[in-house]
Amino acid sequence: MSKAGFWDNPDSAQSVVSQLSALKSAIEPVEEMLHEVKDLQELFELAAAESDEEELKQLEDDLGALVKRCEQIELQGLLSRPEDMKNCFFSIHAGAGGTESCDWANMLLRMYTRYFEANKYKFRQLDITPGEEVGVRSVTLRVSGPFAFGKLSCETGVHRLVRISPFDSQSRRHTSFAAVDCIPDFDEDIDVEINEEDLRIDFYRSSGAGGQHVNKTSSAVRITHEPTGIVVQCQSERSQHRNRAEAMKVLKGRLFMLEQQKRDDELAKLYGSKGEIAWGSQIRSYVMQPYQMVKDHRTSHQTGNVDAVLDGELNGFIESYLRHRAKNK
Repeated sequence: MSKAGFWDNPDSAQSVVSQLSALKSAIEPVEEMLHEVKDLQELFELAAAESDEEELKQLEDDLGALVKRCEQIELQGLLSRPEDMKNCFFSIHAGAGGTESCDWANMLLRMYTRYFEANKYKFRQLDITPGEEVGVRSVTLRVSGPFAFGKLSCETGVHRLVRISPFDSQSRRHTSFAAVDCIPDFDEDIDVEINEEDLRIDFYRSSGAGGQHVNKTSSAVRITHEPTGIVVQCQSERSQHRNRAEAMKVLKGRLFMLEQQKRDDELAKLYGSKGEIAWGSQIRSYVMQPYQMVKDHRTSHQTGNVDAVLDGELNGFIESYLRHRAKNK
């Protein structure tokens, strides 16, 4: 970072800084724990020599806390794929259910932004399509932070909500679906060849908030990769050029993941686990009526505290899936 010219390319420099941050977050806790183990060992030997029961009891408590931290570090070791430490593009798409599913997609957006804030992830909205009446039809965020893709890829799939509908005048129980997708942000470190003739690029006016410039000029960009049918779009920037560059990064990431599917069964299952956004394809159910429970169908991890989960307490689900994935790898 101190090398002359390092900051001449801000995007490249920021990528290196992000990688360095991710590596530090993995290495520093291990070094700290090793120091604490050595200190505890020395304190134990002194307390045992003096038969200091009170100190020995305190050391036992300290050891228990250290074991829990060791388990967290072990969990971090499960994020060992090269792409796990990268930032990511995180999307939510409403599924079957119309107004209900758009509202559910909006609830998921709130849940994940709470999770991002609690875990000190930075996020920026790239594109959003509002629902016709309420909520959102789809939204894409760029999320940055240590191991953002590794952790958030655990959430890829269909999420199912069961509740008494606030939109039903007869207060009947409804089931709604929304899909979560996550792809790594590779920056410039992947070689994906894209033939410009395969792209259909459309420009349009942004639909969200952003001031007069955003809403009155056709700065938003939609790119369709015709051979695969992949569609990406971005409307977060004032500049058409910057929106196009951001959309191309997302497209490159999606194409890379498709190529990986051919060579890597694990990533194929991860990316292909969404399936149809409807009944029978869900990875997790959030039940609010007739009882309260959130259950992950891949790991059987569950909790009765639905409100806490919807407020962003997802670490238990992410950790259980990481262990499940490592066990079945």
